[in-house]
Amino acid sequence: MEHIPFIEGVKEFQNLKFKEYEEIYKKLIEEGQHPKALFITCSDSRIHPDEITGADIGDLFIVRVIGNMVPPFKPDNEFHGVAAAVEYAVSVLNVPDIIICGHSHCGACEALYKDLPDDIEIIHVKKWLTLGEKVKEIALKSVPTKDRKLFELTEKLNVIYQLENLLTYPGVKKRVEEGKLRLHGWYYVIEEGKIYYYSSAENNFLPLV
Repeated sequence: MEHIPFIEGVKEFQNLKFKEYEEIYKKLIEEGQHPKALFITCSDSRIHPDEITGADIGDLFIVRVIGNMVPPFKPDNEFHGVAAAVEYAVSVLNVPDIIICGHSHCGACEALYKDLPDDIEIIHVKKWLTLGEKVKEIALKSVPTKDRKLFELTEKLNVIYQLENLLTYPGVKKRVEEGKLRLHGWYYVIEEGKIYYYSSAENNFLPLV
């Protein structure tokens, strides 16, 4: 057999970890999943949702996508993975909370300020990043220089903007207004291991802990 990355990890899971959690898995199969939150975060490999939240098996319904971006509701789109996941989590699984978790040193947010090549291999990447154009425009009005300060502001504004996009979904808006669903914006500073939450009252990110 050719070398497959993580094969030792698969062996360890099957022989040790699965046995430890076997009853939990069986219960989740028998009773179905009832996640405590929809967790939307970036595809960045440096983010480990279960680790940073202390979530257990079955706690989080996770959506990972470049730049933790949520396209606004648009019913005439032919295929829409993020939208489908949001609708399923909210209208089928009835999650009580949605967390948008952005992070420091986000490649997607920095890419908003770069001239990406017209390459067929990244055609969908370029299209996806257009979702951040509004955030980019707002950030540049406050910090005109392309440095870490601008990127950090973009990362935080991006979280707020995605919260606004979530409210364009009928099911989300309805449940928020009924008090059945809460929306949260988080900003994870990778190099510090700290998470900040967006306070609409103070219009700022404050320490979560």
